[in-house]
Amino acid sequence: MSHQSELIATDIEAYLAEHERKDLLRFLTCGSVDDGKSTLIGRLLHDSHMIYEDQLASLEADSTTQGSAGDQVDLALLTDGLKAEREQGITIDVAYRYFSTAKRKFIIADTPGHEQYTRNMVTGASTCQLAIILIDARHGVITQTKRHSYIANLLGIRNVAVAINKMDLVDWSQERFDEIREQYLEFAKPLDLIDPVFLPMSALLGDNVVEKGDNLAWFDGPTMMEHLETVDVEAGIDIETFRLPVQMVTRPDLDFRGFAGTIASGVVRPGDKVINLPSGVSSTVDRIVTMDGDLPIAGPGRAITLTLTDEIDVSRGDVLVSEGQEPLRAHDVDAMVVWMTDEAMTPGRQYLLQHANGLSNATVTTIHHRVDINTLEQQSADELALNDIAWLQVSTDRELLFDRYADNRQTGAFILVDRLTNATVGAGMITGAGSSWDRAPEDSLQRQVSMVSAAERAVRFGQQPATVLLTGLTAAGKSTIATALERQLFDRGKVAVRLDGENIRLGISRDLGFTAADRSENLRRAAEIARLLNNQGITVIAAFVSPDATVRSRFKELVGDERSLEVFVDTPIEVCRERDTSGLYERADAGEIADFPGVSAPYDDAETFDLRLDASVLSIEESVAAIVKMLGDGGHLRG
Repeated sequence: MSHQSELIATDIEAYLAEHERKDLLRFLTCGSVDDGKSTLIGRLLHDSHMIYEDQLASLEADSTTQGSAGDQVDLALLTDGLKAEREQGITIDVAYRYFSTAKRKFIIADTPGHEQYTRNMVTGASTCQLAIILIDARHGVITQTKRHSYIANLLGIRNVAVAINKMDLVDWSQERFDEIREQYLEFAKPLDLIDPVFLPMSALLGDNVVEKGDNLAWFDGPTMMEHLETVDVEAGIDIETFRLPVQMVTRPDLDFRGFAGTIASGVVRPGDKVINLPSGVSSTVDRIVTMDGDLPIAGPGRAITLTLTDEIDVSRGDVLVSEGQEPLRAHDVDAMVVWMTDEAMTPGRQYLLQHANGLSNATVTTIHHRVDINTLEQQSADELALNDIAWLQVSTDRELLFDRYADNRQTGAFILVDRLTNATVGAGMITGAGSSWDRAPEDSLQRQVSMVSAAERAVRFGQQPATVLLTGLTAAGKSTIATALERQLFDRGKVAVRLDGENIRLGISRDLGFTAADRSENLRRAAEIARLLNNQGITVIAAFVSPDATVRSRFKELVGDERSLEVFVDTPIEVCRERDTSGLYERADAGEIADFPGVSAPYDDAETFDLRLDASVLSIEESVAAIVKMLGDGGHLRG
């Protein structure tokens, strides 16, 4: 509903043009049950003359039979439209209302206060720029106040107006207002809020909602409507980093091929260089096509169709990005998740993950911690129940192209969907790559350069550095071969360091277990050490089970393709069992050891190895000789 204006009668086109130029504010009201959220919205609409006469007449009639405001019109009935809502006097579903004033357009989301409907609150908050947190002046800051404030902050809403309502029931006490203000500020210290605005009011009577009223003379701040009309919510919008998730490829005729979607962030102009991901192929923007004609520039939130100067392969689910500002890429992400279904979430169960760049099969691999909503403390958890909020790691079969949610609410968000019922079970906000393989270092850090060149080290040590990764099942002979290889290289005057998987776990990886994620992190740490040693001209011999072929390929990338050599110790599992003096295979068979490669977890056979050794056939000396020959043939040994 729009505000009244003389232009409507005199010049409708001028009115529409003026209306179109207004900016739009999306905000939600939230708080505990019966704090007055629906009444506040009704008061905003009523006192701004945004209710039609027939609506008002119907509201007055309903107030006599279903209202709870005594002799007054129950404005809460304006948004509580469901029969169950009116019978119980509570909000169950999210109700949306649109209105405008002379200064701004608004979309309001009236969200439920009951804890069991927290998922509905998350839905309403996901697209909002500002949150109104209502507090009953009689009760002060309570659990739902904290829950909704935390969720609003989690969903990237930095602008918060704390409406301390029902001041009429505490005799308009300034002392009570100040007390609640201090309570809220103390709770909100860890949250990333932009100077919360505190507003005393009575939504029922109308004081300080649209008009000042006569009862709050001690308050010199704005009314709620004044704050809504003037608050700046555009400051955080990213206009630098262009992101266009492609939702459709349009080809109405042979001469047109466009890529349609809604701009998640940044601006784009004809002539801009863009990169299509995940392919990495670049091109130049030719046209920005819309229903209203071509545009010279388009920004966040605009639905457009781009055409490119080159015929490159772009498909639905791809993302067009600005050159030099590519997003993060990973199969594993860390995310804050709000669990939204009665069925508990346990790690290992498969879901569908819907993200800006498409649908993936996903598994929650690790629950890092759950958040205690009252204290904001981190708690360990084996599962998540309805409305739990937790930081966890999600693994997908399809590489995600994403930004951190704090940087981009569109490309940093996802939902988890039950594979059988298609119900949304979780809402996620990505905090970063779940694996440290993809985690970028702090911008303030710079890699230091040595004054000793690689060539000088090669001459001194008589070798070109390399890392030999011996991989295979437990008891395949990796460590035995690695130990003998280290001895032979030393006897030949070479400089080598052996990184044994067990030794690493006794030291820098003592905090890791044996899950797939922990094994991956263990090998990443070994790769970082190997790279540092190789940079010092030292040969590295690494012996790890490393059952995941993808992780081994990441090891090779991190160390460097020209330096990394993979040796697959391909000893049959029957022989490995016979050699196992620690009884590990028996314990795995009995179910005492989980995630044991070859028994209770898979081992990906090496497909890109540089050398294959069957230690059941070759002796230790023959295996070492084969590796030394490989190093010599590759130019890594001199003399």
